[in-house]
Amino acid sequence: MSHFTLPEGLVQISFSGGRTSAYMLHQIMEANGGLPEDRVEVVFTNTGREFPETLDFVAEVGQRWGVSITWVEYRRGVPGFEVIGRQGASMNGEPFDALIDAKQYLPNVTQRFCTQDLKILPAKRYLVAAGWKHWTSAIGIRADEAHRLPDSFKRNKERWTRWHPLADAGVSKRDVMAFWARQPFDLCLQNINGVTPNGNCDGCFLKSEKSRAALIRDYPERAAWWEAAEARIGALETQKGRPTDASLFDKRGGWAQLRSFVQRQGDWLFDAEDALCQRDDGECVI
Repeated sequence: MSHFTLPEGLVQISFSGGRTSAYMLHQIMEANGGLPEDRVEVVFTNTGREFPETLDFVAEVGQRWGVSITWVEYRRGVPGFEVIGRQGASMNGEPFDALIDAKQYLPNVTQRFCTQDLKILPAKRYLVAAGWKHWTSAIGIRADEAHRLPDSFKRNKERWTRWHPLADAGVSKRDVMAFWARQPFDLCLQNINGVTPNGNCDGCFLKSEKSRAALIRDYPERAAWWEAAEARIGALETQKGRPTDASLFDKRGGWAQLRSFVQRQGDWLFDAEDALCQRDDGECVI
């Protein structure tokens, strides 16, 4: 039996919009001769901070491979989600802005409520609204990302059981890169040794300082959204008399500080090995 053979019962395939989760989707389809529509849902949750290339890639995967992909976004209030499509997808952080306004504070490494509220819960609410009670959730974490792996097939307190077929099959980023090198299409975002700096949320605080600095240099209009969110919550925190770092996505420093540093230092700092932290804390793949 293949590691990609569908388990019994209802199955959600979490498609993050990246190369790895698309590869997982392809392998599951190959191993099962397609996907049974009566018990499998492929779900992509859009935060509004994905690059247009990611949205185009999700749409192209669905068209080329003949698979139905449900696009979902967070909404305030009941039912807490909306089913959309490529044409109606938010592209300026609208779902993320709505969540921040509802919470009145920002997510960070220790409080990653953006992953929970923008990705996990909208997908869950959609499936529950469709009548699902318990299911298996396929998540695209590779074998070379072992530090991100909980126990496979261990039922958590939620309605689903986690399934990590890529890790179980020993798939590494080299395998994913080799697969896409053979395909007639690809995600049109830079691939650096199997890493996509602009994948998922463009300025995610889990990305390296170097990646976020590059966003400021190359896409200042996209970086401005993150800085504006910090300024908006910062003004609110000041009114409440709270410490300023409560309004930062990264407690080590805010976007305004990083932008000032990039503008003052110039391009040389991207070539210097120790000028910017290059360590990624992992990516959100849900």
